[in-house]
This record gives sequence, C-alpha cells and structure tokens, in this order.
Amino acid sequence: MLENLHIKNLALIEEADVNFTDHLNILTGETGAGKSILLGSMNLALGGKMSKDMIRPGADYALVELVFFEERGEILEKLASLDIYPEDQKIMISRRCMANGRTSAKLNGNNITLSSLKEVSSLLIDIHSQHENQSLLDKAKHLEILDQYGGENEKQLRVCLEKTYDQYLKIGEKIKQMEMPEEQRLREKDFLGYEMEEIENANVKEGEEEELEKEYQTAKNSNDIMFYLTEVLGMLDDSSLSDSSFQTAGELLAHSLRSMQKAQRLDSGLSELTEELTELEILFRQFTLDARNYVSDISCDKEKLEEMEARLDKIRNIKARYGNTVSEIEEYYKKISETYHQYEEYEIIMQSLCKEKEQLEKTLEDLCGKLSSARKIAAEHLTKQILKALQEMNFLDVQFYIEFRRLSHFTKYGYDEVEFMISTNPGQECRPLGKIASGGELSRIMLAIKSVMAEKDQIGTLIFDEIDSGISGRTAQRVSEKLATIAKTHQVLCITHLPQIAAMADSHYKIEKSTNGIVTTTSITFMDKKASIDELARMLGGAKITQAVLKSAEEMRMLAEKQKQSFPNQ
Repeated sequence: MLENLHIKNLALIEEADVNFTDHLNILTGETGAGKSILLGSMNLALGGKMSKDMIRPGADYALVELVFFEERGEILEKLASLDIYPEDQKIMISRRCMANGRTSAKLNGNNITLSSLKEVSSLLIDIHSQHENQSLLDKAKHLEILDQYGGENEKQLRVCLEKTYDQYLKIGEKIKQMEMPEEQRLREKDFLGYEMEEIENANVKEGEEEELEKEYQTAKNSNDIMFYLTEVLGMLDDSSLSDSSFQTAGELLAHSLRSMQKAQRLDSGLSELTEELTELEILFRQFTLDARNYVSDISCDKEKLEEMEARLDKIRNIKARYGNTVSEIEEYYKKISETYHQYEEYEIIMQSLCKEKEQLEKTLEDLCGKLSSARKIAAEHLTKQILKALQEMNFLDVQFYIEFRRLSHFTKYGYDEVEFMISTNPGQECRPLGKIASGGELSRIMLAIKSVMAEKDQIGTLIFDEIDSGISGRTAQRVSEKLATIAKTHQVLCITHLPQIAAMADSHYKIEKSTNGIVTTTSITFMDKKASIDELARMLGGAKITQAVLKSAEEMRMLAEKQKQSFPNQ
C-alpha cells in the first residue's frame, strides 16, 4: 500500500508530507484548492510527463516521493523478476525536476528508467481519472478489460498467440519482399553475380592497402633515398662517394681510436673511455654496412611501380563501392550471396515460405479459436458480476452483455472484437456503451468495472479522481458504498466533492489553499473526527454552517460508520 506522499516545490505546494492508511482515504477541499495537483504529483512520480513549468516559482527544483509497503509474496516475486529487492518491504520512488528542465527518477535510491518505473508502478498502484472513463468509449478498452479478467490459461494462450502472430508477420513480410516479376529477378541476380565476382577477384586482405601504400611510397621515392644515403656514406666512411676532399667521419673515428689506445697504454685509467670509443666504432661500422646493404637492395622498377599503383586503385575502388573496411566488404558479400542464393532457389524458397505461412495460419486459427472460447467463458462470469455491480450503483433496470464479433483477419490479440452493450433505461434495447452512456453514467460504470476487477487483480492501491462526476443523491450514496466495499480489501484514495462519499472515510484529509497577499500555497492536512465532521458540514451547508448542518454532518458520519460495519469482508 501507499504509506507516504512527499511533495516539494510543485506548483502551489511549497512542501507537503502525507501519511496514508489502510482502507478508504478521502481527500476533500474547495474547488481550486489544488486537489488536481495532488493527483498530478502522483502521476509524475510514477513516470508521467514532467517539465520545469511545474516547479514552484523561485525554486530550483521540484520533488515528488512515494513510499510503498509491500508484503504480498506474488508482488515481491514479480519485483524480483525485475531485479528489485525491497529492504524491509519498503519501495521508495522519487522523481525530481530541475530548473534547467532535466529530470531524474530513482527507486530505493538507485536510478531507474521511466519505462522500468512504469512497469514497477503498474504492480503497486492504479490511478483512475476522468480520462479513463472516456477510454470506455473505445471498444479496444473492452477487450483489454475482458482479457485482464481472464484466468491464467487465457494469459498463456495470449502469450503463445503473440509469438505465433509475430512469426506470421515476419513470414508475410519475407514473402512480400521476395515477390517480383521473373524478368526483374533475373536482372538483379545477374547484377549481384557481377558484384560477387568483382569482390572475389579483388581478394582484398586485411592490412593489405596500408602495407602496399608503404611499399609504394618507398619505391616511388627510391631515387631520392639512394641519393641521400650515398651522400651520408660518402661523408661517413667512403670519400670516393663524395666530392669532398676532407677526411671522412670513419677515418677520423679510426684515428681517434688509435690515439685513445696509445693514451691508455700510458694511463690505464683511460680503459673505460677506450672501451666506449671502441663500442662506438663498432656501431659505426655496423651502421655503414647496413646502409650499404640497403642501397644495394633498393631499386626503382617502373613496371613494378605501375603494378602497385594498379593494385592500390583496385583496392580503393572496391572499398569505395562495398565497404570502408575488409570486414564491411565481407559482410556485404555475405548479404548479397544470400540474396543471390534466394534468386537461384526462388521457386523452392517461395514454396517453403508459403507452406510455412499456411501452417502458421492454421496454428493461429487454432489459438484464436481456443482464446475466443476462453474469453466467452470469462465474459459470462464478467457479465454477471458487472450487472450485479451496476445494480448496486443504482442502475436498477440495467441490462448488460458483452458482444463478440469475428474480425476478417488475425491480430496479435486474436480475431475477436468485443464491445460492451448496455441499456440503462427500461424498454430501451442494448446499444454500444459508447453511444448511450452520459458522463455521470460512465463514472459509475467504470467504478462498477473497477470493483469487479479489484477482486481479480493484485494491485494493492486504487486511486479515484472525479469518480463522482455528474452524480448526486441516492446514486452518490451507492457510489460511496461501493468505494467502501472495495476498501475492505484494498487501499483506496478518493478525491471527491460529495459529502456522501466523504462520510465513508476511514481517513479524511483536507486540501486547502491559503495566501498572505504575496504567496499562495496549498496544504494537505489529516483531520480527526471533529475536523472531518466540520468538513462534511462545509460540504453540506456551503458558506454558512449552522448547528443544524453540523448535526446533519455528524449524523451522516455516524450512519456511514454503521453502514461500513454491515459490509461483509471480501
């Protein structure tokens, strides 16, 4: 159940902290006091759209936090399947919106995506608003309600049907993609064959372009390289290779080494320096040897250079057409090879696909038939329960049934189209619910459906807003009784302006707006019994509250308490 709601800097609410209780929690207040902000804040916390415009003027951020207590094993198992393990059976959901427009959501202190947040919240709470009443006008909602009411067998059938239908769509799409005139197919096959042959003949290897480019640049610059190396060798060790008449570095180094060796014979302390100079002379000789070998090996074969140019052009052309890397070229080759094979084996593949599609159609027909039969059984039970609930909601002469129609095609939901048919007046034949129900009737019908579904679903907290729209008198009393009945087994939060409903409260909260002439704020306060009676009197009497009105309010509260005690535990 929802234990706590904390709001900060949201619209007119500077800060509010509300603890809710089991059973029926009623929230009342003057029109414009901010009741819609309360419901809106919960929607925001549970993943609804949030924007910086919602931040209270002058504040840096807005924050909404919900704390749930959940001890039911089946819900904890579902949460565990989402990798959520509540500590002390507490689940805290928080949503923050910054002044720069950025928002964040957390579950028990850890960041969570909005899609995951909505999935979690769907297990914990169901928020009913006027918008949901209007959804009853859409017959697609009727099938959703019926399937939600159905049992585990129906659920498994739907899962199997969705998987089969997905396969059916994919096969159909594949057939559609392959279908083409023979002339076009042969033309495309020839083109693909040409591309495959071109890629095969090119036989591009990984790293080949880079290695060949390096080799090509060396060959292309071989004359310049030979000139510079020859000049280096001439200066270092072979004066015949240079026009210079001075001694080479090699001659100077050899002369230096001989002089160093003579000095060492006179002073043994120079042995280390002599060794270093000897090593330098060895390195020098090795360098000149390597340089001569490089000069002797280097060549500038014009024919080979042209071959390298041609190969580089081919590699670059292949990459430009089929992929920037060897792996991309291979992937492209694999793709066109598969398509080429499909064109080669066109008749065989098409026959196989059509046969597979035909088999899937038979499977779909079977699954849809089984699902339809299961739905019709569920519809019989649901019809009886909704009829009973509608009569309890002051629809005394109501008629109701669920009409089935078969679609001409398969869908992932089967081939059923269902619609709620209803007559709310004696002598009036049943017609589609969306064509005859008024706003007030829609509210009651939805509440009747919710009361039936509450017995089937596992959601612990139900929130109702504007459930009393367009009703009064005896009908309002019946609605209050139905809410109190649901609250026997669920936590119910209800925003209302009707005293008949407010009188049924197990916990009563007042939402009120106040101003100091500069700033306007909205607050939410828990009311004790006396304050609750005063609020009922306000709702009954309007601007002037007399003793008679107070007495009526007290009597209404007392009668509601007696009535609740008479309700059976479900």
